[in-house]
Amino acid sequence: MAHQSDLIEKDILAYLKSQEEKSLLRFITCGSVDDGKSTLIGRLLWDSKMVFEDQLAALEVDSKKVGTQGGAIDYALLLDGLQAEREQGITIDVAYRYFSTDRRKFIVADTPGHEQYTRNMVTGASTAQVAVILVDARKGLLTQTRRHSYLVSLVGIRHIVLAVNKMDLIDFDQQRFDTILGDYRQFAAPLGFDSITAIPISALNGDNIIESSVNTPWYQGPTLMNYLETVQVEGENVEKPFRLPVQWVNRPNLDFRGFCGTIAAGTVRPGDEVRVASSGRTSRVARIVTMDGDLPEATAGQAVTLTLADEIDISRGDTLSVPDAPPLQTRFLEAHLVWLHDEQLHPGQSYLIKTSCAVIPGRVTTLRHVVDVNTLEQKQAPTLRLNEIGVGLLELDRPAAFDPYRLNRATGNFIVIDRYTNATVAAGMVIAAAPEILQPQELVAGGIPAPTAESNAATRRIDLGSRFINGDEGNLVDLTEEPGQIEFAVSPAFLDALAQGNRVLFRLRSPEQLPPVALLAYEHSLQCTFSRAGDRINLILFSGPAITVPLDEGADTGL
Repeated sequence: MAHQSDLIEKDILAYLKSQEEKSLLRFITCGSVDDGKSTLIGRLLWDSKMVFEDQLAALEVDSKKVGTQGGAIDYALLLDGLQAEREQGITIDVAYRYFSTDRRKFIVADTPGHEQYTRNMVTGASTAQVAVILVDARKGLLTQTRRHSYLVSLVGIRHIVLAVNKMDLIDFDQQRFDTILGDYRQFAAPLGFDSITAIPISALNGDNIIESSVNTPWYQGPTLMNYLETVQVEGENVEKPFRLPVQWVNRPNLDFRGFCGTIAAGTVRPGDEVRVASSGRTSRVARIVTMDGDLPEATAGQAVTLTLADEIDISRGDTLSVPDAPPLQTRFLEAHLVWLHDEQLHPGQSYLIKTSCAVIPGRVTTLRHVVDVNTLEQKQAPTLRLNEIGVGLLELDRPAAFDPYRLNRATGNFIVIDRYTNATVAAGMVIAAAPEILQPQELVAGGIPAPTAESNAATRRIDLGSRFINGDEGNLVDLTEEPGQIEFAVSPAFLDALAQGNRVLFRLRSPEQLPPVALLAYEHSLQCTFSRAGDRINLILFSGPAITVPLDEGADTGL
């Protein structure tokens, strides 16, 4: 911290005040294995004088021991702290580092490049505002470069630095740099980035990191540090419609009732009209209360307590918004899912869906497709496994307020939690509301083709007992291999299990198998959700109160 040491010695209060008033930028570095991500961040820390004397002494010893730079300082060792990382020369875990300059504070996440650690990379990117994507100047764009670009676009990062590293190994060739930039812009065009800034660098030697390099007289753009200090990311949420997820209802006495939370987007002032997403009731803001006193205005990122002019039923988990641009209030969502757990996704299984201020039981009813993050190809698959990304339909046990993730990262994200182990199994990003539920009688009378006597096969009777809920396959009735007609015999244990909140997934070979399942649901007053999974159909059967969802005649119901 050499650039601030004098101020610390002379006036500590002035130093603390200057730190408080600095803006904060969160950014990540990502790219292919051995592109120099850890070396780049280590160089930033070194050149910004954020390496303390004891760290320097340890770094010199470690550099000689590891020997990757022939006894010279190996800046990557400032980040690669795990023994396995140093032995293999790769980043495995996400390493967070904090540093500052005279103009701004930074939190940087060094994320792994290997596909095996996709979940680590997504975790590091989830809170970042800028992504520094490194490309080896000798190799150009690689599969992992494309994969990480897709992932950072998925989690909502809109500002990209294309750091073309190891320029010293190609003699700072401008033509090679321009070719890489052109290829990347062409690839990234459909990903929706707001800005792409390309910088030719040498992380090991410090070219264009802090100071402009004499080796690139043809480059007139900013250095990496100059870009990070000046890129404008503040205020992006301020211009969006007002959102306040209520995290706590503060009632210290009979005369005060306030609604506490962190403003997720927009601006609010006393006198503004607000709407409760769950009920649609409206009122006006009376006060904006904080520990330091009332405020005339509050914006995104501030933690506040709002009092309203009217007594309205508002609870933890509700969302306050502007009346003319409310969030989605729905039980049915279409969302991107990033699977984070070794145990695969079980469609139909009950999970906990944790939003910004509520925890709601729910399930993934259907997996529309899985995305090959290397080619961006969409593939049909029955489940999601560790590090895989897909698009699924979710059903919650009660409505909740959401915004599409592309419009608001704070109110458009959620995590999926295993109800038995409390492990976080997935991260989700809302695409849109997706009402997909139909009543069984609609399926029975909906003109579904009648079953045919395929190969004159006899009707097969399937006994439904508790084993379909507690068995090895877990809540699954797979009918995809049944060639002929089917009928069901239902045991009381099966119905009791459904009444307790369990759900059973029926996998159907074709629409011809829908009538017997729909009849089963109709006769026992059950409900179902369904959609197509490739050439087959997934149908989830469950017990619950009658729900009527108006169907959009132009909507795709999945069949």
